[in-house]
Parts: sequence; structure tokens; C-alpha cells
Amino acid sequence: MTRLVIFDYGAGNLHSLAKAIAADGRNVTVETDLRVAMQADCLVLPGVGAFGAAASAMQSGQADLRAALSDGLPCLGICLGMQLLFDASEESPGRGVGLIPGKVTRLRTPKVPHMGWNDIEWRESGNGQKRASLGSAYFANAYICEPEDESPILAWTTHQDARFASMVRSANTVGVQFHPEKSSFAGRAFVNAVIEDLIECR
Repeated sequence: MTRLVIFDYGAGNLHSLAKAIAADGRNVTVETDLRVAMQADCLVLPGVGAFGAAASAMQSGQADLRAALSDGLPCLGICLGMQLLFDASEESPGRGVGLIPGKVTRLRTPKVPHMGWNDIEWRESGNGQKRASLGSAYFANAYICEPEDESPILAWTTHQDARFASMVRSANTVGVQFHPEKSSFAGRAFVNAVIEDLIECR
């Protein structure tokens, strides 16, 4: 039985995410203790909440988490979960995990937040990530990730006049800025393919 744990940093309803990644042979649970959550076969950092509050909720275990992710613990970060993989955010004070060097900045576009469906622009080569068929996905974000260099970036998305990373990977950790659990059948198929790939690559 594969153990998937969604870390709950105290914001949002996680039901739709848990339902999207549930499958035969998987045990999906929600955990508020980060060190317990890190015992999973794959850790999921969900995509609802504020950066500062979420960073505070994981502060006591951040150093252990960064080490575990660097050592290959499979992890999927969705929206806010992807942003928490970086060093810091303009949204609010607090230190991110720092697995991927870089910062999170506010979208500087006429319309904020970015909400709705948008295209996924895949890079030619993809940092070891198996290519999944996903042409577009649902976004709900006012902040974007800016890695110090482009090497972790697997895909881009353009919203109005801003082009930003919509998928990144470092070691066995993948972050997506969009919400695959809200992206219809294709999004759910995509997120489950990513999880299986991460577990296989450990």
C-alpha cells in the first residue's frame, strides 16, 4: 500500500485534493504534524492558504524537510505548495523551505489574481519528468515563482503580459502553480501520473 500524506497547514478544504489522488493501492491521509507527514511514500503540499501562515506551520520541521527532499523524498507541491519550495514570498513574512533557490513575487499584470484556465507551455527537455498530456489547467494565483535560474523549470504559462514558471522540479520534488485537482479529468490523470513517476524515481 502506497502512503500519500497531504500536509495540512490549516487553511482550506482538502477534500477535493484527497479525492483526486485516491486510487486502489493508495492510502491517502491528512496530517498536521510535518515530521509525521514526511514518513509518507509521497508528501503532498496543498494549494490553499497564505504563504506566511503556511511557512509558520511548518517552521519547526523545515530543516528536516529540506534535507529529506534533497535526499529524494517524493513530494508534490500545488500552487501555494509550489511557492513554499522557494526561499521567501512578497505575500507575507516567513521563510520557505528553500529547496529551489529563488523568490515568490506578486503578479504584475492589469488583472490580479489570475483565475481560470490557461495553457501549459512545455519546455523541450524536462529534467527527468515523464511527459504527461496536459495542454491547459486551472489557475488561481496572485503570486508567481521566480527561480534564480531556469534549470528547475519544466513548463511555463503566460497570463496577460507575464510569463512565469507553471511547473518545476528538483530531485524528486515537483511543484505546479496550477490546480490539477480542479482541472477536469486530464488534470487528475496528470497529477496521478506525476505522483507515480516521483515514487518510481526514488
